Amino acid sequence: MTPRELLAFIREKEIRAVDLRFMDFPGLWQHFTIPVQAMNEHIFEDGLGIDGSSIRGWQAINESDMLVVPVPETAFIDPFARDRTLTMICNIQDPLTKEDYTRDPRNVARKAVNYMKSTGIADTANFGPEVEFFIFDEVRFDQTPSSGYYYLDSVEGAWNTGRQEGPNLGYKVRTKEGYSPCPPTDALHDLRSEMMLTMIECGLKVERHHHEVATGGQGEIDMSYGSLVEMADNVLKYKYIVKNVARKNNKTATFMPKPLFMDNGSGMHVHTSLWKDGKNLFAGSGYAGLSETGLHAIGGLLRHAPALCGITNPTTNSYKRLVPGYEAPINLAYSRRNRSAAIRIPVYSPHWRSKRLEFRLPDASSNPYLALAAMLMAMLDGIKNKINPGEPLDKDIYDLKPEELETVPKTPASLDEALNNLRKDHEFLLQGDVFTSDVIDTWIWYKREKEVDAIRLRPHPYEFALYFDI
Repeated sequence: MTPRELLAFIREKEIRAVDLRFMDFPGLWQHFTIPVQAMNEHIFEDGLGIDGSSIRGWQAINESDMLVVPVPETAFIDPFARDRTLTMICNIQDPLTKEDYTRDPRNVARKAVNYMKSTGIADTANFGPEVEFFIFDEVRFDQTPSSGYYYLDSVEGAWNTGRQEGPNLGYKVRTKEGYSPCPPTDALHDLRSEMMLTMIECGLKVERHHHEVATGGQGEIDMSYGSLVEMADNVLKYKYIVKNVARKNNKTATFMPKPLFMDNGSGMHVHTSLWKDGKNLFAGSGYAGLSETGLHAIGGLLRHAPALCGITNPTTNSYKRLVPGYEAPINLAYSRRNRSAAIRIPVYSPHWRSKRLEFRLPDASSNPYLALAAMLMAMLDGIKNKINPGEPLDKDIYDLKPEELETVPKTPASLDEALNNLRKDHEFLLQGDVFTSDVIDTWIWYKREKEVDAIRLRPHPYEFALYFDI
């Protein structure tokens, strides 16, 4: 859609306001809204000014002015605004040079695609994230110098079988048995259907929805695959819709990887394939129907996985999910069908068009532009350098003998460890000036100071149970 066509669409649909969205550095959508009368073709060229120093991880106060430039093809009508509002996703530019801003995550994703094309390896990178989330009926949390706690509740929660609910009708989801019972046990079917239909209304292609494994309202809505930047845009639309449909129904949704103790966490398993001239480069006659290119892409992902975790699993809570016993991939291996491996090669369809990898490490606390771009850079590095992924691991990894398990590389055990790996291994991200040194340095600084140290310095509530009587 061209700017002129978009303006005609605005008139046709009687739009009253235009909402402009952009992504901060850690990964949250930001926005501001203008009246429809202020919308014109020049905005698509000249942009609108914002204060970059007020956005997390961006500019210093002495160089705060930045430009927001809307992208017309991202437009959709906001289903939650009271007055008819058109929303557009934006790119960020420097107002003096008009160059794309290096710390704009969407710019990093666009550069990754351009770099891929420049290598001649592929002309299309397809991604299909499977985004999981929890829906709760109540959440309370607080942190003060002398107290700290959180409280979650769900009408589905296994912990509520004995609660007085006036009346309690039972049908609670047993721990780790949420995949995937029918209503009335699945109490959130209609809510997920509303989310799915709202996504379709906003232009997303949805394949299915279902309850996920955990008790207490875990769900998943699967989108069809698409190109890198498009899918990162769609993940943000997805999260926005899930949160706001939940809020509209007096519930709350979270993409926090591990909100519940002793049950499965929420991941963002990413299906991916590279294409050139209409040909799937991952399809071949090797292991699990993969080509050498596909195996080398796996080699790149596994070689750089400890560093990738600093971007694809970027919160301290991410490493509460990456633990044994909860279907999370803590071992860096690949396999067909085996969901306990970091990389799975799905075998639902033998058709060459369907051949793909499923990278199971990421979670939806990640910034999707940075996460998908980093994955692409790791795969390209594996292909360029013909990195051998080693032998597949088709056994149940969780049942391996200790001496066998010792030989399998592990995911980092904490965000601090992942950031250390990213510091040591990020040259592959700098290729083509995709992730600049400034982006890597700022990311590591922000995550250490604002998150790792913030958690490290605070007493944990369970420490009182362990140590108060010492």
